[in-house]
Amino acid sequence: MFHKIMVPIDLAHSGKMGKSLLCAAELAKTHKAELCFVGVTSSAPGKVAHNPKEYAQKLETFAQEQGKSHGVTASSHAMTSHDPAVDLDKTLLTAVDETGCDLIVMATHTPGFSEHIWASHGGHLAQHAKASVFLVR
Repeated sequence: MFHKIMVPIDLAHSGKMGKSLLCAAELAKTHKAELCFVGVTSSAPGKVAHNPKEYAQKLETFAQEQGKSHGVTASSHAMTSHDPAVDLDKTLLTAVDETGCDLIVMATHTPGFSEHIWASHGGHLAQHAKASVFLVR
């Protein structure tokens, strides 16, 4: 049913994403699909990496570790944005097209007051992406 599963990942918070990572891996096993971990970074030095090339290498290492630990095929797709906090929704929509994914598995938080006014990143993807979206709380 699904062939390629995109998993947006924030490497600075990957330790808190266990439930969504496990869910994505189980879906990949069930459908014999590839996992594609997508990360968005800035060209400026940050907490995770000093530059986009280093970030891409760390994302690829993370993807390969996840693939090996769950027994699935995994890849990475690093993207650079001028301001990831502002451009994240648009950048992730671009990643959907660039990766050719047909399912997005994404960690999300419990909705609060602000989500009644502004859509969350996952909510935005669910409204605008061509792929199916599975949000994991």
